[in-house]
Amino acid sequence: MDKTQKTESALISKVWSIANVLAAAGVGFTDYITQLTYILFLKMDDEKETMGLPSYLPEGYRWKDLCSLNGTDLVEQYEETLKKLSECDGLIGTIFTKATNKIYRPTLLGQVIKMVSEDNWYMMEGDLKGAIYEKILEKNGQDKKSGAGQYFTPRSLISAIVDVVDPKINETVADPCCGTAGFLLAAYEHMRTQSKDVEKQRFLKNNALFGADNTSLVVTLASMNLYLHDIGVNKSPIIYQDSLIDTSDKMFQVVMTNPPFGTRPQGSVDVSANRPEFIKTSDNQVNFLQHIMSIVKTGGRVGVVMPDSILTDGDSTKKVRDKLLKDFNLHTILRLPTGIFYANGVKTNVLFFDKGEPTKDIWVYDYRTGIKHTMATKPMTREHLQDFVECYCSGHMEDRKETYNAETNPNGRWRKYTEAEVKAKDDLNFKWLDFTEDDDRTVSEILEEMQDEANGISAAVAQLKELLGGIEF
Repeated sequence: MDKTQKTESALISKVWSIANVLAAAGVGFTDYITQLTYILFLKMDDEKETMGLPSYLPEGYRWKDLCSLNGTDLVEQYEETLKKLSECDGLIGTIFTKATNKIYRPTLLGQVIKMVSEDNWYMMEGDLKGAIYEKILEKNGQDKKSGAGQYFTPRSLISAIVDVVDPKINETVADPCCGTAGFLLAAYEHMRTQSKDVEKQRFLKNNALFGADNTSLVVTLASMNLYLHDIGVNKSPIIYQDSLIDTSDKMFQVVMTNPPFGTRPQGSVDVSANRPEFIKTSDNQVNFLQHIMSIVKTGGRVGVVMPDSILTDGDSTKKVRDKLLKDFNLHTILRLPTGIFYANGVKTNVLFFDKGEPTKDIWVYDYRTGIKHTMATKPMTREHLQDFVECYCSGHMEDRKETYNAETNPNGRWRKYTEAEVKAKDDLNFKWLDFTEDDDRTVSEILEEMQDEANGISAAVAQLKELLGGIEF
């Protein structure tokens, strides 16, 4: 193992050992990661100053004003610092969006500060510190207790989507519900090797990317994730907004995203009041699909994760689907297996479409039938999706060849549905594979899935009881 790997794994295990101490004291994993982010930013700003570079932070609210304190003085100064920095403009204001303290015990806060003080982060190579932070976010996303999985799309899936959508270095890329910025970061990595031209690289770092999220802690994590990869070092490409009520006229050449599914939360601003041009619905995924359709430029490309319901439901969903087929070329659908996301049993697809031409043929890759993955014991890797990426023929779609053949290979996973076949169907739920397989799960895997489902039922019952508020029947 080389020194870099040692540094990376040593830092991650250090970060995680404190996470366990804090968890035992009632501080949740996600809250800890957020506080760690604030403290890390203060420390890196201080490191910059020692190198003779200017600090971005106001006098009196810097690392040096914190690290000499302990006890309640430390907690009070930290809370005052967060409040002050959340009022700042630019990158600082974005990193510290709605920042509040979640570590109230001085000894525990002191422990986190001491851990961060032991390493030089600013001078660490961008790729390394970025990789460390990504690993921490990923670990947090995979931890069931943290609940952060809802913000986390598997990196293997992101990588495959970015590879086939193939954003170019001079294009703009958006994710309107960006989570911890996985899509934007993968797009950046994909684009930055395409040219050494200084102007193109500057455009990529400062103007090409755009992300939004309506959860303040996610905006913090996403902004920091990009900042640690040296992206958006003066002004973060991430903004805090509810994209579904965004009426700006910003448009992008590429949109890649995994929006939240389900019904819009109660108390949210009514989408149709702000977006009268939308077909009215309370389904998040249908509204997000309409939003994506509205922000991609003519000739632009989209890769978006959507549940099966978007392909099968009637009423308003069907109206949006019809509009998609009429104004966009939905050329490819990737059917995904269950067990790759935090939410259990959700059946999803990736829709790939271009704006400006109507849909004719639709190519479907079935990576669901006969496929089993779990996040813990058998996660989906990038290699699992390589056959799909090769079949897609990005940039030369005219060379696509079906692996399905009714006579010789009825279980081929890659199949073309002609314009006539698409028009003859009421929905877009394309199924043809028939693998009658034995259940090869181990007893422990079956028990784990049963436990997950039982936990989900318990949570739903508790929520229902709370909503009913003791109503007698």
